[in-house]
Amino acid sequence: MSALVVACAAAEAQSHVIEITADHDSRYKISDMRTAEITVKAGEPILLRITANRGKSWNRDGSIHGFTLLRAKDRSRVEGWDLLLKPGTQEFQMTAPAEPGNYEVVCTVICSEDHEGMRMKFTVLP
Repeated sequence: MSALVVACAAAEAQSHVIEITADHDSRYKISDMRTAEITVKAGEPILLRITANRGKSWNRDGSIHGFTLLRAKDRSRVEGWDLLLKPGTQEFQMTAPAEPGNYEVVCTVICSEDHEGMRMKFTVLP
């Protein structure tokens, strides 16, 4: 096994793995959840495994959905949490915000006429 494979496996083992689908119907989905929500601990290492399925439109750069984290209190963006998603499955090694509270994930790519509804609750616990 290569050193890269071992390093990736070690990072995944230490991270909270969250599997999400950014779907063609302009919805974020998480298996076994009626309404997709994410809850993490402040500063926790996270591995986002996101499968993006093409909607009705996309960006010129090939991005079909976005995944941007906003603070719920003032809708300001969380630095480092502005992801553009290409078709297929991608992994992002992230760190949960240090500040506990309520956040919201929004899509930043106009993916369909239902784009404005592509949002998800994201809670950071102390």
